[in-house]
Amino acid sequence: MFELTGKVAIVTGGGRGIGRAISRVLAKQGAKVAIADIRLDEAEKTASGIGKEGGRAGAIKTDITDLSSVKAMIEKVHELLGKVDILVNNAGWDRIVPFLKTTPDLWNRIINLNYKGVLNCVYCVANDMIEKNSGRIISISSDAARVGSSGEAVYSGAKGAVISFSKTMARELARYNINVNVVCPGPTETPLVEEMKQESEKNVKIFEAMSKIIPLRRMGRPEDIAYAVAFLASDEAGYITGQVLSVSGGLTMA
Repeated sequence: MFELTGKVAIVTGGGRGIGRAISRVLAKQGAKVAIADIRLDEAEKTASGIGKEGGRAGAIKTDITDLSSVKAMIEKVHELLGKVDILVNNAGWDRIVPFLKTTPDLWNRIINLNYKGVLNCVYCVANDMIEKNSGRIISISSDAARVGSSGEAVYSGAKGAVISFSKTMARELARYNINVNVVCPGPTETPLVEEMKQESEKNVKIFEAMSKIIPLRRMGRPEDIAYAVAFLASDEAGYITGQVLSVSGGLTMA
């Protein structure tokens, strides 16, 4: 099941955390994976690890907030792996700050990384899929977009925009047999979360409290998200489009 042999996949932010897990799982299912990440060293480590596991992957330094950088990345993918079958918009960034203590510079960074980057990547990749008359676009949003999250107002808004955009693209691209879906992680153990914990004792307490109220009694692991992505990328999910899947251990049940 979830066979992806011969498929060409791009995973943005695939060098670490959830993106690394997604890249590894897709490769294990047979996909050829392009790891598009601003952190080239992390992307190269992940690609090397996939190679040692018998998979095929390449690392490409990419700034998803820059359309020209994304276009250059797509050209490199064509050169190394071929036309794109699967796009996973995973790259993102956040900081926990009450909205009235944020600044426009922070707004712009969060919106550019979490929303504009998705626009850039879909804009550049969709033509490959239209040409093939098939494709899968899976964007990683957040349960913060579905239910709100204190201290993450701009992030929640940007991730909410990803959901709305994806639903519209699902309608526009359905005629080309392109499925567009969204995965919304709940609190997940990632390097970004560790960075936020190091910023303040308050953040540590926030994540500790989350673990206690999650019905499955633990935070998510990157692999939990990766398996959901692999399903949505597969032929088995061929009749699913425009949907939002929460992977949160039951924290949200809306």
